[in-house]
Amino acid sequence: MVAPLVESVPPRLYGGTERIVHYLVEELVRLGQEVTLFASADSRTSARLVPCAERALRLDPRVREYLPHHVAMLRTVRERAHEFDVLHFHLDYVHYPLFRDLAPRTLTTLHGRQDVWDLRVVYARFPEYPLVSISHAQRAPLRDLPLTWAGTVHHGLPPDLYRPGPGGGDYAVFLGRISPEKRPDRAIRIARRAGVPLKIAAKVDAVDRPYFERVIAPLLAEGDGVEFVGEVDDAQKQDLLGRARALLFPIDWPEPFGLVMIEAMACGCPVVAWRCGSVPEVVEDGVSGFVVASEAQAAEALARAATLDRGRVRACFEARFTAERMARAYLEIYARLADSARAVAAA
Repeated sequence: MVAPLVESVPPRLYGGTERIVHYLVEELVRLGQEVTLFASADSRTSARLVPCAERALRLDPRVREYLPHHVAMLRTVRERAHEFDVLHFHLDYVHYPLFRDLAPRTLTTLHGRQDVWDLRVVYARFPEYPLVSISHAQRAPLRDLPLTWAGTVHHGLPPDLYRPGPGGGDYAVFLGRISPEKRPDRAIRIARRAGVPLKIAAKVDAVDRPYFERVIAPLLAEGDGVEFVGEVDDAQKQDLLGRARALLFPIDWPEPFGLVMIEAMACGCPVVAWRCGSVPEVVEDGVSGFVVASEAQAAEALARAATLDRGRVRACFEARFTAERMARAYLEIYARLADSARAVAAA
């Protein structure tokens, strides 16, 4: 398992990819697999850890560029590649040139958006790499390319990570990251239109600081029931989502998955989300939340969210989005890849 080095596995606070790698690794080990994790030295894992950076790169004040550290890690992975049946990468396409001869026994999970034109250039040159999408919608921009799709595996969380909360807190939550495509400005307008207080629990990356100061800070200064909480950990998420009326997810981009949606569902918290990207695959409209296409619809859905059965919201999570379900789906893919690679080697 080859993880990004930007965050530890799992990350201390925000960090979607590294969190999913952690949950997957822990579940694979629990299911009896032998797993080696290539990650930063401050990672915590039940697998065998190969430290490839002293600490998460985001937390190292000496680090100015991430790519050199990942290139160095890939040299280490390549030198030990003969030890493993399957090499599972979570680094987008960075490993492609170095592992081309081993491509049949690699797996690459795509974690980001795929509608960027430049990505087509590298995918067209390396179509032999088996890929996993994290939603069917994520594949849409690449449907005309002859890629090697091994499957679609939705993300999953440990069932005991969050507990179903009682609700009763008459407020909505915006959770994750402040950025233009996540549309916290839209969330503020929706909450005010519905007359529901809003708690914004999100980090602000340096690249998004101008957007925060130019667009979001003036809206926060108006007061009117909107509170900026900042970046939160799992315990704080449990409290926020467990009591919230709903999670607002008013995105304005082709979201590949949207981890915060299933975090909310695990807490029994309904999701009010924009019809974009993976949202219709994740949210069962009228059961685990509402899928909307305008601020007016979102405000109406926020008003109705309290009528949804929080037990059914949690049941949707347990049926579709647990770490065990995710791990077993990957195990099926690993088995196919290993069998195919052995057949090729024998031939």
